[in-house]
Amino acid sequence: MTPVQRRRLVWVLLALLASGLATALVAMALERNIAYLYTPSEVLRGDVDAQTRFRLGGMVVKGSFNRPLGSLEAHFKVTDGDAQLPVSTSRILPDMFAEGTAVVASGRLQDGTFVADEVLAKHDEKYVPKEVADKMGQAHRKHDVPVTAPEVR
Repeated sequence: MTPVQRRRLVWVLLALLASGLATALVAMALERNIAYLYTPSEVLRGDVDAQTRFRLGGMVVKGSFNRPLGSLEAHFKVTDGDAQLPVSTSRILPDMFAEGTAVVASGRLQDGTFVADEVLAKHDEKYVPKEVADKMGQAHRKHDVPVTAPEVR
């Protein structure tokens, strides 16, 4: 192997090593920022590591919303039909937030309560996030709850 070929081989190997390192760093960064969606049943069953940031999806339990006067601190429960999990947040809730509606909250579990740093609510009466709809559908099938067909336009 001539010195020119050896130099080229070294540069090619260095380029491969650098691109592999960059790919590994990007993959680690993405993995750390991913927040998986879980239902209250999955959380209470222990499918979620308590230290992990994740998304909680389900329906806001009717009669569970509580907010002290003059405070942003809000407390409510989220259900998937099998279990209920208390949620607290000190953030502003979206305008469409209401009891009995679909919600997705991002945050962490702390002493049996989900502490949300972001709460998203459905944007109209027909919309439910796909992940929540799939998991709620499983709960409906489990409990033989009739599901109405979506309106087609």
